[in-house]
Amino acid sequence: MIHKTAIIDASAEIGLNVSIGAYSVIGANVSIGDGTIIAPHVVIEGPTQIGRDNHIFQFSSLGAMPQDKKYKGEATRLIIGDRNVIREGCTFNRGTVQDKGATVIGSDNWIMAYVHLAHDCVVGNHTVFANNASLAGHVQVGDYVTLGGFALVYQFVRIGAYAICGFSSGVKQEVPPFAMVAGMPAKISGLNKEGLRRHGFAKAEVEAIKLAYKYLYYENLLLSEAKARLQDLASGSPAVKDILAFVENMGKRGLMR
Repeated sequence: MIHKTAIIDASAEIGLNVSIGAYSVIGANVSIGDGTIIAPHVVIEGPTQIGRDNHIFQFSSLGAMPQDKKYKGEATRLIIGDRNVIREGCTFNRGTVQDKGATVIGSDNWIMAYVHLAHDCVVGNHTVFANNASLAGHVQVGDYVTLGGFALVYQFVRIGAYAICGFSSGVKQEVPPFAMVAGMPAKISGLNKEGLRRHGFAKAEVEAIKLAYKYLYYENLLLSEAKARLQDLASGSPAVKDILAFVENMGKRGLMR
C-alpha cells in the first residue's frame, strides 16, 4: 500500500490500510488515519493530523508553515477530519499562535482542485469548495456551505451554515446562514433555496427563514430593529435561532447587508 519511492519520516504515524503513492513525502509529526488514500506527489508536513478514509489527490501540499510574516517557527497544527475528498493541487497551511494555533477542516467535505485554505481557518462538515476557491487567514465556514469556483474570502470573515457564494465572488463581510451571495465585491442576492430543498427543510421552517431575511434585507430596518424581530421569530424556528445567533456574534468585518 506504500510505494517504494515514498519518503516517510520515522515519527509519522500511519494507520491501517493507508495507501501512499509514488514520490509522496510524509514529514515529521504527521498522523494519517485508517483507510486514507494519499496519491503520488503529495507533500504533508507536520504537525498534521489526518483522520480516516480521506482521499488526497496528487500535487497537494498540506501542513506547510503559514504564509504569515509573524510566524516564527512555532509548532502549530493542521487538523483534518474523516472522509474528505481533497483534489489536485490543494494547499492547506497550519495555524498561528496569534489565533487558535490550528487550521481545522471537519469531515465529509468535497474540496476541488487548487483550493487554498490559509492559516487558522475553520471549515465545518459537508461543504463543497469548487476549483480555485481560496480562504484568507482566520476565516470560519459553517456546515453545508458551498463556494463557487474562484470565490475569494477575506481574512476574519465568517460564512454561516448552508450559505452559497457564487463563482468569482469576493466575500469581504460576514455571510449569514442560508444566504446566497454573488459579485465582486459580493452582495446578498437571495436565499439558498435550492440548498434548503436539497437538505429537506420543512415548509414551515423555510417560510420562517424567508421572513427572517425579509426583516434583515428587504424592509429597510436598522440592524437593531431587524434583530428585535428575529428574536420574536426565533422562538418557533431553530433555523431563525441560528440566524439570530450568527448576527448577534458578528465579527470585525460586519454583516453583509
